[in-house]
Amino acid sequence: MATIMLVAPTSALAAPPTSAVEVSPTTVQRGQTFTVTQTVYNADATSTIEGGKATLYGKESSLPGMVDLVSCPGAFACDVLGGSIRGGVGTVTPGQSKTVVFTLRVKDDAPLGDVTLQHQFVGDNYSFEILDGPVLTITGTPSAADLGVTLTASPRGILTSSIDYTVKVTNAGPAAASGIRVVSTLGNGLRFTGSSVCSNPSGTKVVNCDFSSLASGASATAKFSVAAGLLSVGPVKTTAKITQSSVADPNAANDTASSTCTAITGLLLTC
Repeated sequence: MATIMLVAPTSALAAPPTSAVEVSPTTVQRGQTFTVTQTVYNADATSTIEGGKATLYGKESSLPGMVDLVSCPGAFACDVLGGSIRGGVGTVTPGQSKTVVFTLRVKDDAPLGDVTLQHQFVGDNYSFEILDGPVLTITGTPSAADLGVTLTASPRGILTSSIDYTVKVTNAGPAAASGIRVVSTLGNGLRFTGSSVCSNPSGTKVVNCDFSSLASGASATAKFSVAAGLLSVGPVKTTAKITQSSVADPNAANDTASSTCTAITGLLLTC
């Protein structure tokens, strides 16, 4: 008695698309960078693609009008042509794939909103179809920066009545900040003696240190000196506070700092 077995044929694996992209992140602010990883594939079983290029477009508006090309690892050269950004991958044989990682920076005046990122495998002798990719959302420049300040003090020498103060401002972002002012209020018995960047309004106990601009993630310092004179024995406290900036500061907790020095004798200070 014979047994007949029917075996269903194994379905062939689908060929990769002629172009595929991954975008990270898909929501990006003006001035920020993002990456597009594009893999192109020669789906023509009989022809070699000469002068192949991984190519990107913006569907609703010109991509080069919105972004600047920063780099393109994986391509032997990259450029902008008309409304496209291209990374050269050279000769691609049938069934072969190549990958280019574009890093793009959103222009400061890029239009806000959504744009569909289109992509294509283009060759000198043949070009595959243009495909729609992810939607890229461009948002405005952030309008807040978390600024923080520290204040350190160092006696100038061992037997001295002078103190050097260092003001340090740090910007934790996300926005850049400009027009930053830190006002330091001197402790009792202290007198401003000089600074290359800070000023002391006449007749006051304050020192103004101005910082023209500070990018997100950056920091800057300013220094000034004071004379302690013949201080009474005991502590003397100076306070620094951020009083102005071009953008809002969402965290006021780190906008003030202080430093205390102690007079052991009139010419012996510890800080």
